[in-house]
Amino acid sequence: MTSCFLDFKHKQTSFRPTHIAITSLAALIAAANLAGAASGRSERLVASVESRTVGEPIMAIVSLRRQQITVYDANGWILRAPVSSGQAGRETPAGIFSIIQKEAEHYSNLYDDAYMPHMQRLTWSGIALHGGHLPGHPASHGCVRMPYDFAERLFEVTKLGMRVIVAPNDVAPVSIVHPALFQPKPGTSAAAAARAAEADEAATKADQARLVAMTAFREVAQAMVPVRVMRNLKLRAEAQLAAAEHAIASAGSAEAKEQAEDAKAKATARVAELEAQLAAAEAELQPKHDALAAAREAAAAAETARAEAAEAARKAARALEPVSVFISRKTQRLYVRQAFQPILEIPITIRDPDLPIGTHVFTALERPGNGDMQWSVVSLVGRHPESGMPELRSPGLQDERVQQTLTDPPAAKEVLERIAIPEDTHDQIAGMVSPRSSLIISDEALSVETGRGTEFVILMSGEPQGGISIRRRRPETAVRYEPRGDRLFYGRSPFASPDSTW
Repeated sequence: MTSCFLDFKHKQTSFRPTHIAITSLAALIAAANLAGAASGRSERLVASVESRTVGEPIMAIVSLRRQQITVYDANGWILRAPVSSGQAGRETPAGIFSIIQKEAEHYSNLYDDAYMPHMQRLTWSGIALHGGHLPGHPASHGCVRMPYDFAERLFEVTKLGMRVIVAPNDVAPVSIVHPALFQPKPGTSAAAAARAAEADEAATKADQARLVAMTAFREVAQAMVPVRVMRNLKLRAEAQLAAAEHAIASAGSAEAKEQAEDAKAKATARVAELEAQLAAAEAELQPKHDALAAAREAAAAAETARAEAAEAARKAARALEPVSVFISRKTQRLYVRQAFQPILEIPITIRDPDLPIGTHVFTALERPGNGDMQWSVVSLVGRHPESGMPELRSPGLQDERVQQTLTDPPAAKEVLERIAIPEDTHDQIAGMVSPRSSLIISDEALSVETGRGTEFVILMSGEPQGGISIRRRRPETAVRYEPRGDRLFYGRSPFASPDSTW
């Protein structure tokens, strides 16, 4: 008979696995519920502007304090969503970046092949925007996680080179007007459009010339058929004539000789007839040969003109691409990049060079219905004045303590007035400026992340940079600032290794 009583010691030992399993299951259910709740909150906190027509995105600002990303077009914010930035020790670095690569389906080669959908790279060392889980606080290894649906939506509307600002606090752009801000030379867009029209016209003419040459070639080929036939017939008649002459010389009787002479007479007449026909056919063919030669020469000239017009159109189009200007108080230099290529570097004069200048991003805007280009400015604010560290808040929490720090236009204007750009350099840059161009003025120097296949990368030295300092750095690449060649598209890292380090 089996006893219904259990020894207490055995009871405690035998029930422990069941107790642990139940506890673990409860923890998993609780974690799943919390994760689901966090994910649901994240999706509900995604917002988009609906009161106006949305334009092309020109800038995204990630607020580390509010754990939020806001995307702007020329008229204001258009998309907004919560994020999860780098956790303590792996903090997302505050600074100025641009999108340098896009990959819809990306897997980390550093963090266990982790899925990072709709990845938009900010540095070649591995900082990026991508879809991911949002637990409601900074939790990544340095990247900026966004809600999955929002990451896909943002991926579809952004372009390579779009400015991304990672700010310690919650900042927003404001309009600014100042004579030091570059204004494009009038007619630049019209000139580019004219070059494009000329390229299209040259391409059409080249196509037409090629068709004319092909038609002339077909006519020559068709006219050559009877000429070849006559040449073959003449060769056969000449062979018959030669045979008749041989027969006459070797004839053994008068009758045979008479027959050979008759054959010779017929062959001679046939050769003369064919020679006349061949001469007439060749005379008729010659103009067609001349026309073909002229058509081929014209086609070659048209193709050369097409290539030259296309190159002129490409240069004019490149001239309309946004240009980035960076002025560093630390190095006392001005740098210019366009289409990820360095094109200019000169020393610059800054009044009161020992006084801090801050970090300011001026962006050129083109607003519909307004012919003049306008500018906005974002000024980055450092550590929280009370605690000395950025105040990280859960996504969506909004109260009186969390307000956007609007840039002070007078302060930004004072920064512009401290900069003295040589007149010829100012005119050169003004000739390149177009909408979405930018002027960055900062106390900082260029980050070592700036290199081949990047825009300017500026990191705020007073902010945590664990997320980028832990990554294996690429070999530093020497950068020469000189007139650029053709624009290079970097769909992958331009460095020696084909894989990025995450």
